[in-house]
Amino acid sequence: MSQERIHIVEEPIQAGFADYARVPIAFMVEKVLDIREAPGGVPALAERKIPVPYVKDYDRDDHPTTWPARFDVSRWGLLAAVMKGQRMGGAIIAVDTPGLTMLDGRTDLAVLWDIRVTSGARRKGIGSALFHAVEEWARSRNCREVRIETQNTNVIACRFYQRLGCVLDVVNRHAYLEMPEEIQLLWRKRLAEGG
Repeated sequence: MSQERIHIVEEPIQAGFADYARVPIAFMVEKVLDIREAPGGVPALAERKIPVPYVKDYDRDDHPTTWPARFDVSRWGLLAAVMKGQRMGGAIIAVDTPGLTMLDGRTDLAVLWDIRVTSGARRKGIGSALFHAVEEWARSRNCREVRIETQNTNVIACRFYQRLGCVLDVVNRHAYLEMPEEIQLLWRKRLAEGG
């Protein structure tokens, strides 16, 4: 990020979902990732332009303000990225949450539940700063790994996770019955001990 300083601050989880959701998560889908098996069983990701671009807005179907009613968020973390006093993005981290399948019932895993950066500030280092803060937050709670869910329609997010050292762990072609054209991609990043 040029000369502007990004401050990552932890906010109280219970009161923060409405403010957090003020940063929109919508993005334009112009490409998708086709997933093919490559030698050694590692999935190969190939970008393909789609004929009719569209806007994807995760908040339309799963708004952050609904999460506390669905999950015990008391141990979750909420990080905000602030520049010049303005919220530019944020991240929500889930840990030790009964019923959250991505955690496999373990207490040494963290799920990057959501990460977002305001559209005018994307690709300026805010997402990376947030991700590194998520790693540190999880590590400070004795987590060994961060897991992330995204879809093949979110090419930018997938490339972002790859750049930050995440590994594609699971490809689920039938995860979304209401959206059969979308493929669920589960990423993981092991956390180094002691920083």
